[in-house]
Amino acid sequence: MASVLLYHVVGDLTVGKPELVEFCDVETVESAIRAIGGSTECGIPVWKRSSHVGMIENNEMRQQRFVGILTSLDIISFLAKTQCLEDQDKAMKTQVSDVVVPNNTLLKIVDPGTRLIDALEMMKQGVRRLLVPKSKVWKGMSKRFSILYNGKWLKNIDNGSSNNLIANANRPSSSSAAAYMRDKFCCLPREDMIRFLIGCLGALAPLPLSSISSLGVVNLNYSSIEASLPAVEATQKHPGDPTAVAVVEVTQDGRHKILGEISASKLWKCDYLAAAWALANLSAGQFVMGAEDNVSSRLLPDISVNSTVEDNKVANGGGSARARKFSSRSIGFNPVSPSFGMGRTMYRGRSAPLTCKTSSSLAAVMAQMLSHRANHVWVTEDDNDDVLVGMVSYADILVAVTKQPAAFIPSTRSITELASEIQS
Repeated sequence: MASVLLYHVVGDLTVGKPELVEFCDVETVESAIRAIGGSTECGIPVWKRSSHVGMIENNEMRQQRFVGILTSLDIISFLAKTQCLEDQDKAMKTQVSDVVVPNNTLLKIVDPGTRLIDALEMMKQGVRRLLVPKSKVWKGMSKRFSILYNGKWLKNIDNGSSNNLIANANRPSSSSAAAYMRDKFCCLPREDMIRFLIGCLGALAPLPLSSISSLGVVNLNYSSIEASLPAVEATQKHPGDPTAVAVVEVTQDGRHKILGEISASKLWKCDYLAAAWALANLSAGQFVMGAEDNVSSRLLPDISVNSTVEDNKVANGGGSARARKFSSRSIGFNPVSPSFGMGRTMYRGRSAPLTCKTSSSLAAVMAQMLSHRANHVWVTEDDNDDVLVGMVSYADILVAVTKQPAAFIPSTRSITELASEIQS
């Protein structure tokens, strides 16, 4: 286990982080769309409104108010329902409490002095966000002070007591217990953990040079849907972590050729109403490949997207609203291929799935995820870019970096080869 994970604490990652602004479950879907578009991830934490007005709230009370994380795919799946398509205005004014999937375990409140190794263990067990008090006197911890602050926890590792380790991580120190009530909070997603790890690759050696296959990082239990099936069936797959479903073509030998994906990250900053219509009316292949204006109108009837903008133009004397055909560009996709089933070998663009090979190094995959702001990468065969074998997510990477050195086979590649791979 890398010592850097023992010598640093969660508070080291909170320096410069903005204060958390709670998004309440009584807000509307329309407000949630704006909040997700302005957030640093494709999902936002949702909270119940505090009923203790004027009362100092402790951590347990705040934790109980947390409802779950609302993603872009959750909203689009809701808007794709028949009753929502028939009355979009009513759907946009629906409270998010009717849309968000309740899961109180996705967020955990921790003390700033919690060691990174303890935080990683929590995230490996399903926690996606850490809520950390932002103390006014917090300036970040040096390695030396971090060791002293967590000395009693380091002893637990020597005794092999992982349960005590987690329990102590959740318990605030006596010196900070009083400040705990007064502090404002910031939110640490798993992306911040990955960004920290990629900033100290040398301390993690030889892990960064090792291939994801040798580390056992490739997750074979991924969700997928055949391209010919209705796109809306992807929402019935109930993908867990990450919220992504691969759209595939099944070959004669039973292998999966990946065409795209239906995921929260791909639909992060899209036209939600247009995407909802497409999800309800198109096949999965048409949805991810993009259906352009030259596709038969029998398949794609005229629809009016961005209706609010068009209505405003009418009200201001700017002309009548003009219905236009659904296009991949209207939901944020911009592929080169004109339609599903045509020129798939030339298919590229924003809708292309993010992929790597089984021989890709862990460092290259981490850099790929951060540069694309994605929480997962699809893994394909080394000799065939289209054949899907699995996926790598944040959780898989966190498992890899906390493995014991004897649990993987080091790679023989040089630093120069690794650098060229990351740049490519």
